[in-house]
Amino acid sequence: MNVFVLNSGRCGSTSFIEACRHISNYSAAHESRLHLIGSARLAYPDRHIEADNRLAWQLGRLDRAYGEGAFYVHLTRTRAATAASFARRAGFGIMRAWREGVLLGGEPGQGDLDLALDYLDCVEANIEHFLRDKPHRMEFRLERAAADFAEFWRRIGAEGDLAAAQAEFAHRHNASR
Repeated sequence: MNVFVLNSGRCGSTSFIEACRHISNYSAAHESRLHLIGSARLAYPDRHIEADNRLAWQLGRLDRAYGEGAFYVHLTRTRAATAASFARRAGFGIMRAWREGVLLGGEPGQGDLDLALDYLDCVEANIEHFLRDKPHRMEFRLERAAADFAEFWRRIGAEGDLAAAQAEFAHRHNASR
């Protein structure tokens, strides 16, 4: 069974995968196939945990490839903290793609925080809609990572060092400046 950590970005996905590296019976990676296209984009090995915020743009293909046969985690962080982190990164990555590619530049007066909140609302709605009929799923809040990770560990039948995995959430990985 594969595990997909669906998220908006800026919500702890790197920390989540660092924690998963302490699981011995699954491989784990962060954004490991993001440069690929076609069927190769979602050709993950069996018993693999993948966190990639761009999967929120691939949900139809993800459903076609894995459907009800995968376990899905919806990773979130408080809306305000996530949006603030995105606003600090407004000039590149997903935020630049949102403003320039999706909104075709947007409208005058749209601030970085407003755009970040709009992006979050769209991505979160897409993920929630995708997960509505998936039998193997869980909500995971970064603010309660230790408890939620123990539940995740149990639900996927993980083996390895749970204490070391939980300790990863005490470190900030890929933090915004």
